[in-house]
Amino acid sequence: MASHGLSFLKSIKGFLAIPEDEACAYDEARAVVVPYGLEASVSYGHGTAEGPLAIIKASYQVELFDEEFWCEPFREIGIMTLKTPPVKKNIKAALSDLERITGRLLDDGKFPMILGGEHSITAGAIRPFAQRYPDLTILHFDAHADLRDGYEGEPYSHAAAMRRCLDHKNISLVSCGIRNISAGEIPFLEANGDRIRIFWAKDKRNWDIDEIVSRLRGKPVYVSFDLDGFDASLMPATGTPEPGGMMWDDAMRILGAASKVARFVGADVNELAPVKQMHYCDFLAAKLVYKILSYAFRK
Repeated sequence: MASHGLSFLKSIKGFLAIPEDEACAYDEARAVVVPYGLEASVSYGHGTAEGPLAIIKASYQVELFDEEFWCEPFREIGIMTLKTPPVKKNIKAALSDLERITGRLLDDGKFPMILGGEHSITAGAIRPFAQRYPDLTILHFDAHADLRDGYEGEPYSHAAAMRRCLDHKNISLVSCGIRNISAGEIPFLEANGDRIRIFWAKDKRNWDIDEIVSRLRGKPVYVSFDLDGFDASLMPATGTPEPGGMMWDDAMRILGAASKVARFVGADVNELAPVKQMHYCDFLAAKLVYKILSYAFRK
């Protein structure tokens, strides 16, 4: 299946395994899932290149009915899944390709849902959004601040994902669940306090959800969810699992509240490194993707 120069999986082979007789055409689809298994700068555990396909496969087991919305949200959304595009080994070139894909989807009025791969994908995906939205905010879930100005000689490292996004002066950042930051990132954080707000994992018992989402109110929001934002007991299948993280309900409360006051315009879920016999991690990632899409298109 192809449209506008893009090639798509048959719906039964795509995200959620939607039966062909219930699938939508490209013109009717409002969201497109983009598997993009870039793995070029991982610095600890490996395997994120396999993450997107593991998420899609696990999504076949996700129940389509959502008790929170009391419906099957996919019917209101219209979801298609892009065939896995070739991913160049050169990280800069790979991000440029992802930028073009994302820009084309935005031109067609679609909601891009990008499946990583390592977190560096966000630096490429965000560029078309930065061009279109003068007041874009990234709602960022992560164990790591990702504010380094490069890592191990690579300016587009996964450890610099948010720093590269903030190269765009019209982007602000709300980060949740952070519990790992280097001394070298602190000067940049302190110098950009007007653009960056971190809600540290150590304080999560005292988080005020209204305070978190107040910085998103009325704005276009891009959601970037690094799966190591979850506690390592819940999500061990990631390159740099960290203790002391968020649980499922913590993330859902923030996403749900944010979707009521802001407009989600795109998203990525990244850093799944599938582990054999830990298919529950793949399933969690797939359900998270469906929940983000459901919140994005909630009535």
